[in-house]
Amino acid sequence: MNTERLVRIFAGTFVLVSLALGVHASPIFISRDFLWLTAFVGFNLFQSGFTRFCPLEIGLKKMGVPTR
Repeated sequence: MNTERLVRIFAGTFVLVSLALGVHASPIFISRDFLWLTAFVGFNLFQSGFTRFCPLEIGLKKMGVPTR
């Protein structure tokens, strides 16, 4: 696995989990405040598409995960 693939997996997981925890119709609803996490992940993906700056990717590289 490379950093790009892991970033996509983490982002998708965080979006799905935060939606499940933040949408009132979900059986595991906790609080609508989890939707802020969804917005944060989406904004981070958006800005990283332009700036190529992704904190998760930097951390993965420091842990020795190979790049593409």
